[in-house]
Amino acid sequence: MAQMVLLGAEALAQGALDAGLSGIYAYPGTPSTEITEYVQRNRYARENGIHSAWSANEKTAVEAALGMSYAGKRAMACMKHVGLNVAADPFINSAITGAGGGLIIAVADDPSMHSSQNEQDSRFYGQFAFLPIFEPSSQQEAYDMAFTAFELSEKYHLPVLMRITTRMAHSRAMVECRETRKQNSLRLPDDPRQFVLLPAIAKKRYRQLLNLQPLLEKEAEKSPFNCLLPGSDSSLGIITCGIAHNYVLENYPDGVPYPNLKIGQYPVPLDLISKLVSEVDQILVLEEGYPLLEQSLRGLLNNGAKPVKGRLDGTVPRDGELTPDAVAVAMGLAAQTGPDAPEFLASRPPSMCKGCGHIDTYNALLEAIEGFGPGRTFSDIGCYTLGALPPFNAINSCVDMGASITMAKGAADAGLLPSVAVIGDSTFTHSGMTGLLDVVNENSPITIIISDNETTGMTGGQTSSATGRLESICLGIGIDPEHLKVIIPLKKNHEENVRIIRQELQHPAPSVIISRRECIQTATRKRKEQKS
Repeated sequence: MAQMVLLGAEALAQGALDAGLSGIYAYPGTPSTEITEYVQRNRYARENGIHSAWSANEKTAVEAALGMSYAGKRAMACMKHVGLNVAADPFINSAITGAGGGLIIAVADDPSMHSSQNEQDSRFYGQFAFLPIFEPSSQQEAYDMAFTAFELSEKYHLPVLMRITTRMAHSRAMVECRETRKQNSLRLPDDPRQFVLLPAIAKKRYRQLLNLQPLLEKEAEKSPFNCLLPGSDSSLGIITCGIAHNYVLENYPDGVPYPNLKIGQYPVPLDLISKLVSEVDQILVLEEGYPLLEQSLRGLLNNGAKPVKGRLDGTVPRDGELTPDAVAVAMGLAAQTGPDAPEFLASRPPSMCKGCGHIDTYNALLEAIEGFGPGRTFSDIGCYTLGALPPFNAINSCVDMGASITMAKGAADAGLLPSVAVIGDSTFTHSGMTGLLDVVNENSPITIIISDNETTGMTGGQTSSATGRLESICLGIGIDPEHLKVIIPLKKNHEENVRIIRQELQHPAPSVIISRRECIQTATRKRKEQKS
């Protein structure tokens, strides 16, 4: 067996490749980005025609992966947790259509919100859709689970949710690899109506999905990723989900004294839980994210037959990442805290890169909108969101992908004029185009600034679906050509840019200003590559 040192995200990608992957579909989003980037860099993937181009958004990614599964091939769609919100429609319905070739939906959650708007736990989506869920506790399990997930998917003709979290995605360990499996051959569904969700068909498919649940529970009972580990002290029983198992081991390097049920595959193994409960006085549930299992367990134990501790009763903090120290405190151990940081170490909030075009865009906007009053600029998700911070203090919202345009429209509908939306090029093609169509359909008097750095900058410079297409898209949606402006955000153009923005702010109908300048990071990278 070959051995490789891999991030958790990379281990999942390598496992999928070795398990016979034919295509990966994704929109970049931390901490999931490295899964797809690994496949894109992989020589074997290139030589064997494995699809790995970026999708316009997470919804299109899941739908394309479902289409590849329909054709009998093994496919994976990847995203961060909030991306699953965007993909929820095809994700939930894919549980009813079922799968052809193995289909994995890989989602990377971001507890503590290192680079996200919320701490959402994707296991709830898997439970809601009645789909199997895998949650690795190590990089080796992330690799191995790819094989098992594809096999389970094809055995029951269902998609499978693979859930990792930030620490698993971005930490490295040695992984032993298996022999690479050949890709599936093309094969159409045995049931030609399987993917046709007309009500009469969907009702039958939904009953079939419900009837599979006892079988999926039996699979979880016998899964090698679920095991009840013995302990000598029955005063406490521990249930660990995913990476939480490592944090318990870290606190007990000489062996865990309590019985420990390790869970890596869902639905939860009820027989194993019952066995643990019968052996101990109380239960401590350690899970990264929301108290999904803890809530279920309290119901199973009739809310008090035996005490259940975890996030709900404050034994573990309700918000933020699970950490070895938090686990130590929950088990009555001393946290291994280090010394406080010296006072001379100043806080370093994030900021835009020196030379970033977004800076000159905001400087022009701030001067142009001065005098109209505060609270008129709605932003979106990307590097330009940092315009909310000093010295700019330039934006007043950041909710979800594409919301800048529709929020600006709603504010204008309420009478707040002028209203401005600032959105990036990749975010515009991800979720902003439909909002622009609403604006055009109602002739809403808002100004949209598309800050075009010709890449998906926030996640590392991936290819943007918008590159070279923004003018055509805006004109095609219906923007008046007289009010589609392109500016270059440079200091030497400042006065002209201010004039154009101010002019469009006063236009009583929709207008779009494309502020275009290549991302300083990707430009620097290209120059280095050309010299080498």
